[in-house]
Amino acid sequence: MNPRYEYRALLACDIAGSAGRGEQRLQEIRRVLRSALSDALCVADLDARDFAYVDTGDGCRLVAPAALPKARLLFPLLPELGSRIREHNRQAGADTRLRVRAAVHAGEIRLDPDGTVSGAPFEALARLLDSAPLRDATLAGTDGTPLAAILSHHFHEETVGHGYEGLDADAFTAADIRVKEYAARAWLWYPGSPVGPQAGSGRDAGSVEQPAQSGPRTADQLIQATGNGTVFAVHRGDQYVRHNDRG
Repeated sequence: MNPRYEYRALLACDIAGSAGRGEQRLQEIRRVLRSALSDALCVADLDARDFAYVDTGDGCRLVAPAALPKARLLFPLLPELGSRIREHNRQAGADTRLRVRAAVHAGEIRLDPDGTVSGAPFEALARLLDSAPLRDATLAGTDGTPLAAILSHHFHEETVGHGYEGLDADAFTAADIRVKEYAARAWLWYPGSPVGPQAGSGRDAGSVEQPAQSGPRTADQLIQATGNGTVFAVHRGDQYVRHNDRG
């Protein structure tokens, strides 16, 4: 049998700071990630058995089935995954808490008869996952971020750019990516940004909301702004930062 080429959506996850925890802890956090992802897929009405799953040691890579609309890899999957990781972190000790980077891309990949998948889209996916803006995003806030995701420009255009229900364009921040020979525009999703029709609507008591600087903001500026708070809304060009009131 000859290999075939198909257009597929791709999702990769990587556990930030996984090195140095020891074998037992590494296996535990890998299990937690896989369980959280499986539960999020189920809530998103997606069957994990339809995805090709590749364990990457400190993360995973999913190849979506050919017929799956790309937007299904964003909403409600990403918010659900972030929610499950956050819930785990509330109960976990410092050595088993997770901060996860996720990258989403799509393109024509090669599928060999033995089930092996390869192709240029995986290279782009790896570069996105390893990019500095995404790595910085996982450090946002006082305790880090349970989940930060990055979309390739191509994926963003064909999902968020099409205005599908549940995908708020204001929830994504443009970032210029440069990793080795790879350079491209991409889009970051921050925790607490209004992905989905209900997210980002609540306000914590005791928080102070302040408009950030006027004018366009870069991804680096937004990351810096989250040092003592969380970017929770980006609306009509104005960014707002929720600062924790520590008394």
